[in-house]
Amino acid sequence: MSSTPKEAAAGRMSGPPGGAGPRAGMQDLTVGPIAKTLIVFAMPVLGSNILQSLNGSANAIWVSHVLGEAALTATVNANNIFFLMLGAVFGISMAANLLISQSVGGKDLAMVKRVVGSATTFFLVLSLAVGVAGYLLTPAVLKIMQTPPDATRDAIIYLRVIFLAMPFMYFFSFVMMAQRGAGDSKTPFWFSVFAVGMDVILNPLLIIGVGPFPTLGIAGSAAATLISQTVTLAAMIVYLYRTDSVLILKRHEWRMLIPQMEILKTLVVKGFPMALQMLVISGAAVVMIRFVNAYGSETAAGYGAAIQLWTYIQMPAMALGAAVSSMAAQNVGAGKMDRVGAIAKQGVLIAMVMTGVPVLLIYLIEPWVLLLFLPASSPSTPIAMHINAYVLWGFIPFGMAFVLNGIIRATGAVWPPLIGLLVSMWFVRIPFAQFLEPYLGQDAIWWSFPLGSIISLVLAASYYRWGGWRKATLMKGLPHGSAADTGLGTPMLAEESEALDEAARAQPARAPAQ
Repeated sequence: MSSTPKEAAAGRMSGPPGGAGPRAGMQDLTVGPIAKTLIVFAMPVLGSNILQSLNGSANAIWVSHVLGEAALTATVNANNIFFLMLGAVFGISMAANLLISQSVGGKDLAMVKRVVGSATTFFLVLSLAVGVAGYLLTPAVLKIMQTPPDATRDAIIYLRVIFLAMPFMYFFSFVMMAQRGAGDSKTPFWFSVFAVGMDVILNPLLIIGVGPFPTLGIAGSAAATLISQTVTLAAMIVYLYRTDSVLILKRHEWRMLIPQMEILKTLVVKGFPMALQMLVISGAAVVMIRFVNAYGSETAAGYGAAIQLWTYIQMPAMALGAAVSSMAAQNVGAGKMDRVGAIAKQGVLIAMVMTGVPVLLIYLIEPWVLLLFLPASSPSTPIAMHINAYVLWGFIPFGMAFVLNGIIRATGAVWPPLIGLLVSMWFVRIPFAQFLEPYLGQDAIWWSFPLGSIISLVLAASYYRWGGWRKATLMKGLPHGSAADTGLGTPMLAEESEALDEAARAQPARAPAQ
C-alpha cells in the first residue's frame, strides 16, 4: 500500500520516534554504544527464556509427583505437539518483529501501525483456526504419535485445554516480539515474570485442589497455563494503552485492522523459512535420539542429562541473536549499513564470551551440576561427562553462527540461514554419526555435534562475507539503506553517527518525491 506525500510526511518521524522525544515502548537502537546496547537488550530476553524453561521444569515436577509417570508421559507427548505449533507461529512472529524493527529504524510510524494492524488480525484468525482444529483433532493426532495407551486419556484432556489457550498464547508471543522489534525488551521480560509466577502458583492449586480451587488433575496444569497467559496478555495490552505505546491502535486507527495483502504476504513468505528452522532442528533431534537409544538406557539417561545442560548453554546465544536481529533491522531501516557490520563483529565476539564462559564453568563443576539430573551413584554420570567432553565446546561456534544468521535475516534474507541449518544438521551431522558409527562407536554421535556447529559457522560467515544479504529487502516500501555496502567499510563510532543524525535533522525537510 503506497502512501501519499502528505501521509508519508505525517507518518515518518523526523528525529526520535514519536516526534520531540522517544515514543513510549520504543528505543532507538541506531545510536549509542553497540556492545553495551546489545548486552542490555539481550539480558531481559535471556531472563524470559530461562523463566520459561524453569516454568516447564516446575510443571513437570508437580505433574510427575502428584499424578504419576503416566501423566508426565501424557504432558510430554502433548507438549511435542504444542511446541511444534509454537514453532510455526515463531517464524511469523519473527517476520513481524523485523517489519516493525525496520520501520522503527526508518522512523516510519505509519508503517509500524499498518504492520501491527494487519498482524493482529492475522494472528487472531490463525490462532482461532489452530485452536478449534487442534481441539477437534487431538485424539487422532495423539494416535498418529503412538502415545502410550495408559497416557492417552490424560494427554487428550491436557492437550485440549492447551488448544483452548492457543489463541491467547499465539497473541501473547506476537505482542512480546512486537515490543522487542520496537526496541523494548524489558517490558516483555517483566510480563513474563508475572505469567510464569502465576503459572507456577496455580499449578498445584488446580491440580490437587486447594481451598476454593477445584481439583482438576492434569487439566489443572493446562488450565494454569490458560489462565496465566490470558490474564497476562490482558494486563500487557492495558499497559500498552496506558503508556500510549506505538504498538497500540486507537479508535480512529482501527481501520488498520483490515489486513493489507502486501504485509500478510511478507509475514507468510518471510516467516515460513524461519518456521521451517524449528522443524529442521526438531527432526534432527529425533534422529539423534534414535541413534543414542540403541546404546541402552544408561547412555540414553546420560544423554538426557547432558541435554538439560545444553538447553541453558544455548540460551545466551539465542537471546543475543534476538537482540542482534532487532538492532540490525532498525539500522537497516535507518540506512546505517556500516553500523550493521559493526553490530555483527561485536555480536560475534560477545556470543563467543557469553557462551564460552558458562561452557568453561560447567567443565569445572560438571560432576556437581549433573547431580541435579542424575543420582549420585548413577552409572550414567560418567557417560554424560564423556558426552559433554566432545559436545559442550561446540556450542561456542553455534552461538557465533546464530548471531551472524540474525544479522543476515535482519535485511529479509531468510532462506540462507535455513539452508545453512539444513546442511549442517541433515547433510553433515546425521550422515557423519551414521556412517562413522561402525568405526568410532558412540563417539561418532558425539563428534557429529561440534562438527555440525563448525560447518554452520563456516556457512554463515561465508554468506555474511560474500552473500547478497545486504541487497535483500523484507518488503517493498520499507525504508532500507540505499548506499551500497561491501561490509568492508570502517564502522562509524557512536559519536560520529549521532553527529550525522543531528546534522541531518538540522537540514530543512524535503518534500517526498512524487
